[in-house]
Amino acid sequence: MRCPYCQSEDTQVKDSRPAEDGAAIRRRRVCPDCGGRFTTFERVQLRDLVVVKRSGRKVPFDRDKLMRSFDIALRKRNVDPDRVERAVSGIVRQLESSGESEIKADEIGQLVMEALKALDDVAYVRYASVYRNFREARDFQELLGELGGEDAAAPESGR
Repeated sequence: MRCPYCQSEDTQVKDSRPAEDGAAIRRRRVCPDCGGRFTTFERVQLRDLVVVKRSGRKVPFDRDKLMRSFDIALRKRNVDPDRVERAVSGIVRQLESSGESEIKADEIGQLVMEALKALDDVAYVRYASVYRNFREARDFQELLGELGGEDAAAPESGR
């Protein structure tokens, strides 16, 4: 593993332990050249996944991009990072075990929405507003109606 500080190719593992409920190995490393310390994660990758965008363009699947989507939706929300990690790992496992190497971006978006709905309602609405390309307040009202039941979107009578 190359040192991120000095680019030396000779780094040493100082500590290894399971991470992400055993789905990854966390390794603490040190560079003997510059003394820099850093952490790496090793994960099993069942197959190379390709994301098919709405435009038809194909790009390699990026787990970090998936994690950033969660981070953005959950910004300033009090959600345990371990729950987020489990959700992301669950989505990745689901995609890898689907048997398909090409996954439509819309399918990934739906999986993210389902996971966010289980984690935090506000994050779910944030993500859905971008994913579904909301253009007016009525779009939010409809989503909130789905979230809280059909009568939640209806205005209260008597006011």
